[in-house]
Amino acid sequence: MNMTCIVCPNGCRLTVENEEGKIKVEGAQCKKGVAFANTELTNPTRSLTTTVKTAFADIPRLPVKTNGEIPKGKMLEAMKMIKTVRVTQRLHVGDVVLPDVFGVNIVATASM
Repeated sequence: MNMTCIVCPNGCRLTVENEEGKIKVEGAQCKKGVAFANTELTNPTRSLTTTVKTAFADIPRLPVKTNGEIPKGKMLEAMKMIKTVRVTQRLHVGDVVLPDVFGVNIVATASM
């Protein structure tokens, strides 16, 4: 299997083989590429960025993101949870908008 590592700016082109539970990675210029390939094959995760509704006419949508990564297979579920949020108080960058979404918080990425 071929993949491109997205962890650092190198963008290494990896060749990954999974033989009898042993993952072999070629093409990684650093240890991060090997870890990325292992994670992608065993438990792929992603960061999530989106917006939430607010109660303010001057900022009707607030940009948010996860403060960590969530399982790739839970992205749609996470979006359903986020879609229910409506911010009713002014927030600052890093403030928690929605706690504990699959083990991470959804935080504001802009101040209001």
